[in-house]
Amino acid sequence: MGNETETPRIAIVGGGPAGMRAAGLLAAAGLRPVLFNEAPEPGGQIYRRPPPPLRTVLSPARLYGPDAVRAMALHSDFEAVADRIDHRSGTLVWNIMKQEHGGFRLLHQDADGGQGAHNCDAVILATGAMDRILPMPGWTLPGVWSMGGAQVMLKGQASLVGRRPVFAGSGPLLYLVAWQYAKEGGRPAAVIDASTFAAKLRAAPMLAARPAVALRGLAMAAALRLRGIPVIEGAHADRIEATDTGMRVHWSSSTSSGQIDGDAVAIGHGLKSEQQLAELLGCRSRHNAESGQWLIETDPEGRTSVAGAYLAGDMAGIRGGHAAEFAGELAAWALLADLKHRDNASRRAVLRRKLSRQDRFRRGLEQAFPFPQHRIASLPDETIVCRCEGISASALRRAITDWQPADVNRLKAMSRCGMGRCQGRLCGQIAAGLLTAQLGRTPGDVGHLRAQAPIKPIPGSQLIVEKGAVE
Repeated sequence: MGNETETPRIAIVGGGPAGMRAAGLLAAAGLRPVLFNEAPEPGGQIYRRPPPPLRTVLSPARLYGPDAVRAMALHSDFEAVADRIDHRSGTLVWNIMKQEHGGFRLLHQDADGGQGAHNCDAVILATGAMDRILPMPGWTLPGVWSMGGAQVMLKGQASLVGRRPVFAGSGPLLYLVAWQYAKEGGRPAAVIDASTFAAKLRAAPMLAARPAVALRGLAMAAALRLRGIPVIEGAHADRIEATDTGMRVHWSSSTSSGQIDGDAVAIGHGLKSEQQLAELLGCRSRHNAESGQWLIETDPEGRTSVAGAYLAGDMAGIRGGHAAEFAGELAAWALLADLKHRDNASRRAVLRRKLSRQDRFRRGLEQAFPFPQHRIASLPDETIVCRCEGISASALRRAITDWQPADVNRLKAMSRCGMGRCQGRLCGQIAAGLLTAQLGRTPGDVGHLRAQAPIKPIPGSQLIVEKGAVE
């Protein structure tokens, strides 16, 4: 991993809890890591800091709730070693390549829009997660937000997407964001939860791995009900339409149906890992049946199948902010041990035990709030699946019938689904679900959309063109 007589060059991609903890440990160990952070400040989504003018309005207690003390400790610890970290805020890493003689080359766009390249001997990828969306007719209308987007407006701008929004989907974020909106002066029109009470009850033994967090979720749901906000369990949002006064969500369950009017809609079924950079490196991945997602394979300490590349945080599986801190520190310790720079076997063992408990809780959440994979097969024909390219469910079904593609990448080539600005982040799993349902195949058979550089849009006029940069 580089020349052992020289100080190793370490890069970290992602400035959330995992990246911050990894950078802090490496700095304390005498290295000077380069931290590439797409956001203007460290913290990620969960510990996002508002712009300086809003910090007197959005106190830590308001921003982070019960996690305020932990969030401030993380920021404080990072600031204590910030002068030993090359923190490049507002910087997007849009490609990463293995170099012929070892190490990695990262291509990035700086905060001012300029392009650059960075070589390193080892890299920790901690790029987090994004919303997981199940499309429905009307989900592309103005006034419809992702759950994470609605939370960003609150945390980053001290604004609500609406005074009476409808929240629909599943997962802990559904109740958290609805509770945050209610606490900040909004009055959600309803919370439509696709999960059933029976599913949550079955998951209780695994959720007991983190009893305080499980009880906090129950308290949020109870607080919403006490405020008179309808919480409809076991129900799915079927379609969204605009009205003269706002938005209307039509929903149904196994026993009833109805409609809810609000002034905005936030949707989401949990989160999915942002793993494009790891895929570009060729890290092995596997389909995880519990989460219904493709995940990058790692050992218990974050090592990938590519020597010198480590994963941490939600990029290695959705486990939340606490687990991200543990995983970031553990990946950094694994890197230091592999470099023979420094080691702490007892601390690594403690972190592995902590993450094992977090993993049990994660499996409980996946059981309590399963992604409704079965609904993909019955999406109405008019549903827009790929919003970037305007590809509907009926267009994908026709392409599958006409061409019988063997995998989702062939379907992409035949339909353009996944060729737009988001590079298949939102539509990839849905397209694969339609393919598996229509051809009677398994997720492992049809695969997942291959990552392409640049992983996010950058100006073509400033594109760095070098061997292997863009294929």
